Amino acid sequence: MDTITSSDGTPIAFERTGSGPPLLLVHGNADVPGFWDLAGVRSDFSESHTVYAMERRVRGRSGDSPDYSLGREAEDVAAVIDSIDKAPTVLGHSAGAVYALEAALETDHLHRLILNQPPIAVGRHELDVAGAVAGLEELLENGEEASAVGLFLEEVAQLSPDELEEVQASPVWDEMVEAAPVLPRELRALSRYRFEEERFQDLTVPALVLVGRESPPFYRDAAQAVADALPNGRLGFTPGHTHEPMNTTPGPFVEQVEAFI
Repeated sequence: MDTITSSDGTPIAFERTGSGPPLLLVHGNADVPGFWDLAGVRSDFSESHTVYAMERRVRGRSGDSPDYSLGREAEDVAAVIDSIDKAPTVLGHSAGAVYALEAALETDHLHRLILNQPPIAVGRHELDVAGAVAGLEELLENGEEASAVGLFLEEVAQLSPDELEEVQASPVWDEMVEAAPVLPRELRALSRYRFEEERFQDLTVPALVLVGRESPPFYRDAAQAVADALPNGRLGFTPGHTHEPMNTTPGPFVEQVEAFI
């Protein structure tokens, strides 16, 4: 396990496996680093890449600071990117895709960018999370952390019932429950994020934005908007409506990522 220091002094940990061109994995808000191991995709990537799986704030061995913001998350990702000798490909999932996208504006040390279903409100969509945040806080106040994570995954991430059951039965569920108290602040920060296309007009790194062919319109429209805004961005599709293709269809997902890299 390695640790670097983010720009605000917070220690951010990451685990390195495999050998080859570097690939940095950035997990989503309700997730933990072991998320990438549920269907073996980190092991698969490690066969041809040096894989860096970062532990986002509060998860694993990473620290925290009192002045939390979405910008802090992006700074953490950028700090890990800059600590890697060779410019890495960065793969961000869900909220991790937003943090990776913002981090790409803070570093020139980037080979490629892969964003899976970034939860960005565009067009007629809104990321209206006030009800979800209130529900999360009530559950957390009552000591119902597991129910809070379930609420987040079902109402915010929009996991299907089958996906939710698989996550709840997974070996990382307890770690996800342990990190539940930070979900409200992360969700509030994400809801305040505004995607401004003009900020990315000079971000020429090759980028692949992934979305499920049958995903909800919110995710499909967001993926299209981000792909259109990036000068060298393109849209890619994963099977079905799943939010987590790395776990539900890991083989095709790994092949798609490897082909792009």
